[in-house]
Amino acid sequence: MDTSSLFKIDSSTHFLYRIIDVFILAMSLFVASHLYGVTFSRDYLLVLLSLVLLYAYIGESVALYRSWRVGRFSRMLMLLILVHSACFLLIFSLLFVLKEGATFSRVVLLGWYSSSLLALVSWRISAKHIKAWRRRRGLSMQTVAIVGMTKSGMQLYQEMQNHIELGFECVGFFDDRTAERLGQGYKHLLKGSIEQAVEMAQQGKVSKLYICLPMLAERRIADIIQRLGDTTVDVLLVPDFLLKNLMHARIGSVGETDTLSVFESPVYGIKDFYKRTFDLLFSASVLLLISPLLAFIAVAIKVDSTGPVFFRQNRYGLDGKAIKVMKFRSMRVQENGAKVVQATKNDPRITRLGAFLRRTSLDELPQFINVLLGDMSVVGPRPHAVAHNEEYRKQVAYYMLRHKVRPGITGWAQVNGWRGETDTLEKMEMRVKYDLEYIRHWSLWFDIRIVFMTLFKGFTGKNAY
Repeated sequence: MDTSSLFKIDSSTHFLYRIIDVFILAMSLFVASHLYGVTFSRDYLLVLLSLVLLYAYIGESVALYRSWRVGRFSRMLMLLILVHSACFLLIFSLLFVLKEGATFSRVVLLGWYSSSLLALVSWRISAKHIKAWRRRRGLSMQTVAIVGMTKSGMQLYQEMQNHIELGFECVGFFDDRTAERLGQGYKHLLKGSIEQAVEMAQQGKVSKLYICLPMLAERRIADIIQRLGDTTVDVLLVPDFLLKNLMHARIGSVGETDTLSVFESPVYGIKDFYKRTFDLLFSASVLLLISPLLAFIAVAIKVDSTGPVFFRQNRYGLDGKAIKVMKFRSMRVQENGAKVVQATKNDPRITRLGAFLRRTSLDELPQFINVLLGDMSVVGPRPHAVAHNEEYRKQVAYYMLRHKVRPGITGWAQVNGWRGETDTLEKMEMRVKYDLEYIRHWSLWFDIRIVFMTLFKGFTGKNAY
């Protein structure tokens, strides 16, 4: 179970972060213009104000200024970099469209972008270390109690112990079961019954109460929540397996009857429009930029071995419908039937050039054409051969849920190291796990993050051959 989301303990806006960010953006532009001998004119001031407003809008829309705790700090930095780059890109594009680029020094603008980004990242890292230093000395600590000595409760406690900089001081577990029935290694932390935990919360002796009971204890959970409804204590419910699967479900209705979607695509309505627009703009831009490279690879393939330049393989796409995925041919013999043998290390079927293309993922560049055609997306679960689908859907739970979204050129599983050959069931299970995590947490910003991660580490891998 992922407990990191439980540590986003404060939903209030970080006003101090906003003020310091604005100060850094302003000072970075002022210093950059001064260093390069450019007058800080009214035009630069207007650009600064536009950027600040854009920063505020985009930052709010992606929750950049919420409270972030350990385990998610790296994601916060990645989100900051994406927001920062997107805001500057929009400003630069606007200046280009309005033909105002000549009014501004490119060196100053680039210096402003890089110096402000460095300062913003440095400021957040410094703030994190200052908070950690204070909490290790017992300052700004929050007293918490855990109701239910369950697996999720013990995992939550261990996270708090491993990361003392979180600022949590756990008074212990509260459970109605006797110590003999509880988990080994934690029995000494049992401080009393659930009733005692509720009384402590009502008396203000704890600021947070984590409920780690299974959903089978529905009535008990409802009773605790109701009794603490007239207190100021924060009550947090740690999901068990069933509840966790429903956390990202969407509420709908059929007439006057409410429904809860358990298995449904997260990309629908306006969200589908956003993702499709991003796919079209990104893939068209990439194809335009790499067209010389595509032509060079095509010629090299014809010179290296006999056969067609492209290979079209049957795959399953959105909703399990059949599609043909394009790739540069990398093998002498191509299989597309009911049984497909995965490529292995030193596979004799792979050509000399094909080995390089597969290792660097250059063989997959034609799939941007599939994106334009609507068969694929830039980001999504990688499409598997039909034969592999039929094999693994019988062995891996929820395997076919991967097809709730369009397959992608890159994906969350790939940037986390699960690309290339899946020669064991465990490897396929891990790939599916990351694919389903991507679907549950999908957002346009998540797609952009994966694209950035792919640029830095997703093109090659030890399992790619």
